[in-house]
Amino acid sequence: MTTPLHTRIMDDLKAAMKAGDKEAVARLRGITAKLKDLDVEARARQAEVKEGDVHAALRSMIKSRTESAALYHKGGRPELAEKEEAEISTIKHYLPPEVDQATLEKAIGETIASTEAAGLKDMGRVMAALKERFGAALDAGKAGPLVKARLTQPN
Repeated sequence: MTTPLHTRIMDDLKAAMKAGDKEAVARLRGITAKLKDLDVEARARQAEVKEGDVHAALRSMIKSRTESAALYHKGGRPELAEKEEAEISTIKHYLPPEVDQATLEKAIGETIASTEAAGLKDMGRVMAALKERFGAALDAGKAGPLVKARLTQPN
């Protein structure tokens, strides 16, 4: 896999290794392991890994670490929660900035109107249009519930 993002992550890993930053190396190796899994999966399907696939994998990593951090906080293990939060910060560094809440809500309204979505059956069409509009900057995990709420509210 040779996406520009993959190259950037590998370069950062090499720099962290040279600097002797063991924590950064560990976090970056976690990311590269996930990317390697993506690459193996893509080769099995005889496909290429695209930048969007990498972004989706990174968002998935953030989601799982956010859940883990919440559990660690709840369980009284702040040191483990801090470790997860540091990993989240490192992963976010490689993602484009997310669409802010106000812009997202406005775009959802515009997209629902332009696609003439009338109910939950049209949610996929609205989400596809939003993904096309914002690309990797769209966090589908945040957009989905907002779209669903808008499509289910009475007119």
